[in-house]
Amino acid sequence: MAKTTKQQNRKSRRRILAIDVGGTHVKFVPSTQAEKREFASDPDLSAKDMVVRVLKLTEDWQYEAVSIGYPGPVVHGHPLAEPVNLGSGWVGFDFAKAFGCPVKVINDAAMQALGSYTGGRMLFLGLGTGLGSAMIIDGIVEPMEIGHLPYKKGKTYEDYLGLDGMKRAGRKKWRAEVAAVVEHLRAALLPDYVVLGGGNAKKLKSLPPKTRLGDNENAFVGGFNLRNGGVTRSSGGRA
Repeated sequence: MAKTTKQQNRKSRRRILAIDVGGTHVKFVPSTQAEKREFASDPDLSAKDMVVRVLKLTEDWQYEAVSIGYPGPVVHGHPLAEPVNLGSGWVGFDFAKAFGCPVKVINDAAMQALGSYTGGRMLFLGLGTGLGSAMIIDGIVEPMEIGHLPYKKGKTYEDYLGLDGMKRAGRKKWRAEVAAVVEHLRAALLPDYVVLGGGNAKKLKSLPPKTRLGDNENAFVGGFNLRNGGVTRSSGGRA
């Protein structure tokens, strides 16, 4: 039976804590206010350590559910592999038990994509330490692992568009590579538009056609949408 407007409004008022787990920082914000808090992450940060620190820094906040953007592949709401730039103990960790409330985990690029989505077919590329990717088609989100696919000269897309690629090639060549990859993926995936997010997107001087810049803050919007039914569930990448 369809939900009534009253039921939908009650759901939309749920207090959500959105957490964006990154290789350099863990950032989090509640849906009830604009204040953002964070702490530095490191190669030894485990899932348990992350939860303990978030709980400590949010003792004065109230929330009913949690959304987590995870820097790695997620299938059916669970991390599929340990993160490259963090510690171990993420795969199989019981986040709901640790937080004491319902938790949904999604790939971090997909969470930022959710917060950037304005309808139709959207391709999201996250230009950060690595290369995150996701597509949303008519409200259905599908996290992707484009960054790990072979690109050229025996290297992957991430090798060229990630931070190491930018440092190796220099910003001018890196920008040209970003433009080439966007056009390459546009021809293959046929999105209506492309959103370039991640911390390094702001280092681009110009954008390809039908492309716009995202914002890292959109990850939190995506986290709220994830809990409040802002998009249709995907077949594999969401809880």
